[in-house]
Amino acid sequence: MDLEALRHANFSLLNTAISDWGKVVKSLTTLEKQARDDMKAKADKANWAGVNATVSREFISKTAGEFSDALTQGTSIHNILKDTYDELVGYRDKLKQALDDGFDKDKLSVYGEQGGGFRVVAAIHPEPPGTKEKAEALKNRIQELLGQATTSDSTAARALKAIAEQADYGFSGVKHADRDSAADALQKADAMAMLAKDAKKMSPQELAEFQRTMAKYKDDELFAAQFAAKLGGKETLQFWNDLAEIHAGAKGEELKQLQSIQKDLSMTLATATLSDADGMQEWKKKVLDEATTAFRSNPSDPLRPNGAMGYQVMSSLMHHGKYDAEFLDAYGKKLLKMDMAPAGQTGMGTNDLWKTGNVTDLVFGDDDGRDPMVGFMKALSHNPEAALETFDDKKTFEHVVESMRYTDRDGAVAHALEAAVTGYGDGEKTTDIRPHSKEQVALMQDVMHSVAQPETGAKLVNKATGESFGDMAASYMPEISRSLAGTGSGSIFVTDSHNPEGLKPVDATRFLYEVSRDPMGRAAIIVGESVYTSSSLEAHMANPELFDGRSDMPINAIARNAGIIEGIVGHSVADAKIAGDLGAETAANDALKTKGDIVKSFLAAGVNVGSVALVPMGPGAAVTGAAASGFFGGIAGIAVDSLLNGQKVEGAADKALYVSGQTLNENMESAKLHTQENLAAAISKHGSTELTTDEGRELARVAVEQGWRDSDSMLEDVHARPAA
Repeated sequence: MDLEALRHANFSLLNTAISDWGKVVKSLTTLEKQARDDMKAKADKANWAGVNATVSREFISKTAGEFSDALTQGTSIHNILKDTYDELVGYRDKLKQALDDGFDKDKLSVYGEQGGGFRVVAAIHPEPPGTKEKAEALKNRIQELLGQATTSDSTAARALKAIAEQADYGFSGVKHADRDSAADALQKADAMAMLAKDAKKMSPQELAEFQRTMAKYKDDELFAAQFAAKLGGKETLQFWNDLAEIHAGAKGEELKQLQSIQKDLSMTLATATLSDADGMQEWKKKVLDEATTAFRSNPSDPLRPNGAMGYQVMSSLMHHGKYDAEFLDAYGKKLLKMDMAPAGQTGMGTNDLWKTGNVTDLVFGDDDGRDPMVGFMKALSHNPEAALETFDDKKTFEHVVESMRYTDRDGAVAHALEAAVTGYGDGEKTTDIRPHSKEQVALMQDVMHSVAQPETGAKLVNKATGESFGDMAASYMPEISRSLAGTGSGSIFVTDSHNPEGLKPVDATRFLYEVSRDPMGRAAIIVGESVYTSSSLEAHMANPELFDGRSDMPINAIARNAGIIEGIVGHSVADAKIAGDLGAETAANDALKTKGDIVKSFLAAGVNVGSVALVPMGPGAAVTGAAASGFFGGIAGIAVDSLLNGQKVEGAADKALYVSGQTLNENMESAKLHTQENLAAAISKHGSTELTTDEGRELARVAVEQGWRDSDSMLEDVHARPAA
């Protein structure tokens, strides 16, 4: 920016733009709230059918998301424009003041020259003493102000252009409070990309700076996209391969530093993939092109003649962060084609495919990075949409699940499946309710069927997968309950699922039985059943109109269902004891406490736990749906408390609930007492014109006992057992 441009600058048009963007932001704030609280909330609760169940709901959800992104992006643009306006006006005023002071105090005049330059001359002759020094000082001050104004103007333009480039269609949701923060992000991205051009030349101080910067900017879309695009796709892979080789065998503080860098770099790249900027499109293409390239830090090293494949390097950077679904789809299709290439039985051969050769350990943790499917599955576990899309292909599902038997990828696969069927990413914190789609229910049925297979299914459940399978069961308690109860139980086992009767009872029974062998899986089932049972009992007590009939009928069905599920779990544990393969009792106690603590924290916050969420359809939908979180904070909280504390129930002959070491009969007694207490609490809280507390207890006792006996018969019909 030259002297005359700043001296005579008229920023009225910029000020008008700021005013206009302020109005846009105000309007978007209203629209975003309406889209979120009205349009999307109603769509989530609507009982869609046919095409509407998928296309319309997804369209509405994405549209609401666009309003949110538009508001964020609009706010950032408004902030940057306003900050730039304030800075430029400030520099213009400071320039005028400097010129006035130069003339008034030192008799110096300043003239602009053709080409943008300027000169400072004495306004009187002869020149007073010190004029030359004062002229030089004024010149430097003017140059400083022009430089600052130029920086403000150019970096604002760069930031605004970068924001606009993040999305080809719609809005990116870039968030920045002012011009300085946006400019700093872009500047830091350039600097870090230059550092990463050659990992072998990074000093310890530069590596530490790289670590701090990635940690600070990993969620910043401007920084992430600029960093990745500036570095390049192939160069990103080479950088991580080299860094892993340089620091192979890291221990202590060095290991902690590399773990931090790997996590934050992974999240940075995940954020970058959300950008549609031309540079990121090229980055994604290059990563895919280099997927089969062998990367070596030192080509002459005889110990590593092959080098790590591009798939292995990239997947080692996918353990953290939510990668773009389209990128994961393209990457996954290429990787799966190679993973499925070895001949032989489905799932076999993949271990040998990736484990051959002396490849650098690419992961500073438990995994070694050799099997790229581990990192890819972890990426899917953070993106439920991409996970569901991947497993929707039957051949892919069968291959990946079967490969769990022959590889160490089973835990990562289980987490990816959990994200796909529940709609919640691993570690995601959310307060919205996500009904199960037909596709999700169909996939859950496939998961159950795989685990339910005689002889082979049980082998899928282990320490690495048990908790995920248990969480899936907890999330699908409404559908499992409908499946076990049979057709016509919809008005009792309320749910917002789009295919509430899509699970097969035989597979559901065997699935619960096998998963119960794992302590964390068993804990998740018990907690999930308890939350759904207590919520269902409370729903029917609070809203008798949910069921058109006597109030004892839904209570009987819910309590019997609790007896069936708890009976399946109890018999699984008892059979494991007979078979001699049950883990330590302390593991069962610890698992129940861990799972209970997690669920209880959600309940306390009023958050629905996965699709255990009670949002019933039908006559009482509006009332019950609005109070859903209230149910979860009420009787459900009491139910989880009793599970956690091994609570002794009043009048229960000093019997404690769910403590380890119990016999099969004592487990049944605990199930009865637990259900009785939940029902008694619901009756006490909401009252009943038909049932007293004592009648409720007796009803629950008889129904749970019946369900428990039924569970034994059901298992005899579908599963070979050592107790038989």
